[in-house]
Amino acid sequence: MKNLVLLVLFLTSFFSCEKEKVDLIVLNSNTYTVNEKFDNAESFAIKDGKFVAVGSAEEIHAQYTSENLIDAKEQTIIPGLIDAHCHFYRMGLQQQKVSLEGTKSYEEVLEKIVAFQKEKNLTFISGRGWDQNDWEIKEFPTKEKLDKLFPTIPVAVGRVDGHALLVNQAAIDLSGITKDTKISGGEIILKNGKMTGILIDSAMDFIKFPETSSQAAKKGLLAAQKISFSYGLTTVDDAGLDRNTIELIDDLQESNELKIRVYAMVSADNQAQIDYYIKKGITKTNRLHVRSFKVYGDGALGSRGAAMRKPYSDRENHFGALIYSPERYQEIARQIAASEFQMNTHAIGDSANTWLLKTYKDVLKDAKNRRWRIEHAQIISDGDFDKFDNIIPSVQPTHATSDMYWAEDRIGKERMKGAYAFKKLLNRYGKIALGTDFPVEQVNPFLTFYAATMRKDINNYPESGFQMENALSREETLKGMTIWAAYSNFEEKEKGSIEVGKFADFVILNQDIMQVNGNEIPKTKVVSTYVNGEKVY
Repeated sequence: MKNLVLLVLFLTSFFSCEKEKVDLIVLNSNTYTVNEKFDNAESFAIKDGKFVAVGSAEEIHAQYTSENLIDAKEQTIIPGLIDAHCHFYRMGLQQQKVSLEGTKSYEEVLEKIVAFQKEKNLTFISGRGWDQNDWEIKEFPTKEKLDKLFPTIPVAVGRVDGHALLVNQAAIDLSGITKDTKISGGEIILKNGKMTGILIDSAMDFIKFPETSSQAAKKGLLAAQKISFSYGLTTVDDAGLDRNTIELIDDLQESNELKIRVYAMVSADNQAQIDYYIKKGITKTNRLHVRSFKVYGDGALGSRGAAMRKPYSDRENHFGALIYSPERYQEIARQIAASEFQMNTHAIGDSANTWLLKTYKDVLKDAKNRRWRIEHAQIISDGDFDKFDNIIPSVQPTHATSDMYWAEDRIGKERMKGAYAFKKLLNRYGKIALGTDFPVEQVNPFLTFYAATMRKDINNYPESGFQMENALSREETLKGMTIWAAYSNFEEKEKGSIEVGKFADFVILNQDIMQVNGNEIPKTKVVSTYVNGEKVY
């Protein structure tokens, strides 16, 4: 009855000339504002794309009127979600390529490629998503069967983490790479002295992929936006973009085709690109923010490319590798430190984390508020946690629940104590930025929420949770996906919480993720997504 009375009051309130007219009023909600006190609110008002009032229905009714009302019917509302580390553009392009996620054997990979090619009839087959750790035989595949199936058409399909590539002989011949090609920061996997078709990290750069057309690029970005909005993402931190893609994003946002907000990390694998953006300076619009560089420190654990201080437990005398020389990281860091830009470095292995943290400390010295980030911060030596006192940990909780089945076999019990240690990292820095790394993991941020808090897979394994001493609370997790992620982007004053003056980005959910039984979290669905107070999903 109370809700009905309030709704009637609001429906008639726009006739009052004494109240301020706004663009939208939301009432009867269970809103988690994620403000400093983590307050709940019942109602809020929006004007010109921003929140102008947040409070009780009575308070909003007393001051504001609108012809546009949303009766949330006590559904849960949270701030627009921010994915602090993903590959938005890459995920969009992947919609046009063969998808190998979830394959349970190499035979299934081959079947999917054959079916894809039968439908598309391409002159170069590419895609991604296979993971040998999910197969009964947990070994890298070899190219012989690919060569027989596609003797003349190049095939290059990436591992799920993007740090290993399976190619056939046609792709090898096109690239000019041989088993004797010198590789720094990667590896050509050989067997009995012959190329297997597996290339690790920088070795992948030798493969000559066809250029992506502008039409395909635009189609990919719009496809990625549609998927992201369906999961309540209103800002994405795209980790590693080139100049052409950033400028296309800007154009599409200017034409209002791309409404999602993008925090662009410029790919630092090209010196000319570093020089260009440092000279250009920070770019900031309401939807695009270019003020950081993405640097690769090492490879991935799943492909044994992560740089470790001691050999891998399951491969004798193998340490992984840094992508660049230690001196190169110092050069990049010094150049970025002399600018206003942020440095965000991929570091998985304990050796990579040790070296990058040292490099950061050396060049930043005592500089405050630089907010440099370590992306992944996956395996940390005990003595290195203290070095996160002024460095933001940016982590992806679903990596823990994806890797937990085999990670200890790869690095041993002792090193696991410092692996996926999200709570310990949070306690040291005081904030933690959370993302998914999609398409390495699924886009779904509620799987992130579940992995961070429950530390289980969707089959409730392990029943008691994986290394629960490093689980995050629900409040910490929501902050990591909203206000702390915004902070990591220098954007906490404009987004990340439902507060007066901030962009009106919010999400309506079908259940209360802060109260529902933990095992029900993955079932959370987005009812609606709003950006600037406009419904986009």
